[in-house]
Amino acid sequence: MKKLLIITCAMCILSGVANANEKIAKPDVLQKDAGIEKNLPKMPSQEQIRKIRKAHENAFEQKLGLTEVQKLKARELRKSSHAKIEPVMRDIRAKKQEAEAVRNSKLTVQAQEEKLTAIDNDLKVLEKQAKEIRQQNMKDFEAILTKDQKKTLKNMKKEGRKKFDNRRKELLPPPPLKQNEIK
Repeated sequence: MKKLLIITCAMCILSGVANANEKIAKPDVLQKDAGIEKNLPKMPSQEQIRKIRKAHENAFEQKLGLTEVQKLKARELRKSSHAKIEPVMRDIRAKKQEAEAVRNSKLTVQAQEEKLTAIDNDLKVLEKQAKEIRQQNMKDFEAILTKDQKKTLKNMKKEGRKKFDNRRKELLPPPPLKQNEIK
């Protein structure tokens, strides 16, 4: 009887190992068993991103009612602004990668904190530079607009802010209840 029990247990273990190996060899089976959906949205290609940006740009220009001359000036401003901000953004990405490397390093907690503080200070300076470039770009863009177009742009900014705030509220969890609000 003991031999039969041992043989049965051994067979169960071996069949479990064989089944596990089969699932590893076939990731689709593992994903289905784990309940992972394969219909996750795919990242758009660079070409799709360009088309989307172009459509947004055209809609923006149309909503503001830009003339052809204004459109050309706006594109020139965008290109020059991009050329100014690209090195700053590259430095920001590099600093963030450096911070992640420090967090994953085997340095002492104190050494990590010191390095992260220095990196954080550098990031603040870089982000301030990027903000200044964006603000200057907006001033330059608004300089080519008429009064009516500036009003329209101001309203577009308000609408955009409302949409952003609403999406953010949907995504963020509700704030915790205060002690006096609990019934």
